[in-house]
Amino acid sequence: MKLQSYTITQGRDRAPARSYLKAIGYTDEDLKKPIIGIANTWIGTMPCNFLLRDLAQDVAQGIREAGGTPMEFNTIAISDGITMGTEGMKTSLVSREVIADSIELVTRGHMFDGVVALVACDKTIPGAAMALLRMNIPGVILYGGSILPGRYRDRDITIQDVFEAVGACAAGKITEQELREIEDAACPGAGACGGQFTANTMATVMEFIGLSPLGTAASPQVDPLKKDAARYCGRVILNAVRNNLRPRDICTRQAFENAIACVAGTGGSTNAVLHLLAMAREGGVELKIDDFQAISNRTPIYVDLKPGGKYVALDVHQAGGIPVIVKRLIDGGYVDGKQLTVTGRTLGQEAAQANETPGQQVIHPLDQPLKPSGGLAILRGNLAPEGCVIKLSGHNRKKHTGPARVFEREEDAMAAVTAGQIHAGDVVVIRYEGPKGGPGMREMLGVTGAIVGRGLGDSVALVTDGRFSGATHGFMVAHVAPEAVVGGPIAALQEGDPVTIDVEAGEMNMEVAPEVIAERLRAWTPPPPRYRSGVMAKYVKLVGSASEGAITSQVF
Repeated sequence: MKLQSYTITQGRDRAPARSYLKAIGYTDEDLKKPIIGIANTWIGTMPCNFLLRDLAQDVAQGIREAGGTPMEFNTIAISDGITMGTEGMKTSLVSREVIADSIELVTRGHMFDGVVALVACDKTIPGAAMALLRMNIPGVILYGGSILPGRYRDRDITIQDVFEAVGACAAGKITEQELREIEDAACPGAGACGGQFTANTMATVMEFIGLSPLGTAASPQVDPLKKDAARYCGRVILNAVRNNLRPRDICTRQAFENAIACVAGTGGSTNAVLHLLAMAREGGVELKIDDFQAISNRTPIYVDLKPGGKYVALDVHQAGGIPVIVKRLIDGGYVDGKQLTVTGRTLGQEAAQANETPGQQVIHPLDQPLKPSGGLAILRGNLAPEGCVIKLSGHNRKKHTGPARVFEREEDAMAAVTAGQIHAGDVVVIRYEGPKGGPGMREMLGVTGAIVGRGLGDSVALVTDGRFSGATHGFMVAHVAPEAVVGGPIAALQEGDPVTIDVEAGEMNMEVAPEVIAERLRAWTPPPPRYRSGVMAKYVKLVGSASEGAITSQVF
């Protein structure tokens, strides 16, 4: 093996470096082995990543058993759910870039031979993948695992139920005491959000695209099986280093198509569009927003998961795990099983070991899809010339026309919803929440949950240049590009303008004459920047369009 770590650890001139490393317990023998960085996103601010500190010890054990030397380091994480609906939520998407940058910096600085990234909450997963694809050194991603479902009045609940209960309480449908009981029950311990929200969607993506060993993601964070998966990943990374198996060997264009198919087939989060576009840019793979439409059109929904369906990640685990989903989509011809994975085996070879639980109800047979096409659609039109994303799983509406109810920030829309000022037929428009305008492209789960909780989920649409949580469901359109702050047409929309969202036509338009739109935009001036210094201001200067993944690492 040609180990890049030898640049730091071997030879006469590296005696000072070895002296430092011996001070913390490493030996000469340790430093002759492949050195594997364990990029840990543990943080003590949320349940999603809470047990990753312990899990890192199991990864380290697997690395040692396989003949390597582990070196753990930490990066950051922001809880989308805790910060939701506040100014703090603007930091979430920014954190994806910081995670990628920090993993890159530590790995380049210490010249690790490989990396195992421990991830959980939403942005940690694509952030780690972006770093691995950018550096293109052997790497493995291990998902820490989902939270167990909460239990309330003899039914399983998730954090989605809490957000929707806020709207129900505001509408007088449940009491404050009932809201508190739901709040107390929804999150029973460590782990990432339980439905096919963004974390579980991206964990599924990592197994389909090949950066996570198949079968390692679905077990809950508190399940002892996760420790076995961690030790296994330690062995897998050593095998990848010895065989010089790199992320760009794995994440080909076809592997990205497999990943998109898994999002479509599981009713996954719209955030996957943003993250897969970003990953493709980092990996040098040509991928466009319209590719998601073509793949979603040909991929039925086979997995019955929240937020649009019945079940949660624990149920997927008990049904046989993600390998069963992979095998189902390979057998149906929706996914290419010949693509390489980080184990050195193909996706099809790995999926052949799938062990489906007899009688399980979560993953449907090929002849019984939940819907004939996937859970995402890309729309264009005079409101979104560069495109936008709508989630289709969980409802059957294909068209909505109504008056625009225009809000310049999420908080104002939330106040209007909870005060009963939004009515059936309305199109709630929240702008200046895009990558630059927010900045940080906040998720709108508070607002969408309140709309559903008030009983308006089937009669109101929402349009934003911001994002949605994976827990969002209903007729909701996000990632409108160009965003308002750069003069996108959404900035020209006025209160009461008719808006038509037509999924079958693939269009979203304001019913306003082109010359009127042009005149409004000529008179438009951008709002002053919300941040003039620090990381947020730096992000505004660097970040690109949501239609290209909202990344900051442009090609210079």
